[in-house]
Amino acid sequence: MGDPHGTRRLLAAKDLADARYFEPLTVADLAAAAHLSPAHFSRAFTRAFGEPPHRYLLTRRLERAAALLRTTDRSVADICFAVGAGSVGSFSTSFRRMYGRSPLGYRASFPSPLRYVHIPRCVAQAYGRPRNRTFREDDHLTAP
Repeated sequence: MGDPHGTRRLLAAKDLADARYFEPLTVADLAAAAHLSPAHFSRAFTRAFGEPPHRYLLTRRLERAAALLRTTDRSVADICFAVGAGSVGSFSTSFRRMYGRSPLGYRASFPSPLRYVHIPRCVAQAYGRPRNRTFREDDHLTAP
């Protein structure tokens, strides 16, 4: 694809996949972002980036899932749906294919994230709560 507008369109679709991997994006959605037909988009994306768009999106999802498995204690099912996978079974199969072990086996090969927390868990949770609340429960603290 020698035309800079075409390359820019493909990059827009790639950026969409990177930013919204957790949504139920399809190749048709990515093609629409690039203003191309799905078939033409798939061929152009594969030529430009070396892998089909569906595989690219799946790789982004699995990379994010691996990071969550290493750094959180969230369940595999929770992580599966958080990264946009449709089912735990297909997620686990794809994860095993990419990383050579099941999601739980992958997690077990890393130290628990709690190992790095040197403060009581209740304190860590309190500081992890959102600061910008919209329920007005703290209004009495800021009123003149």
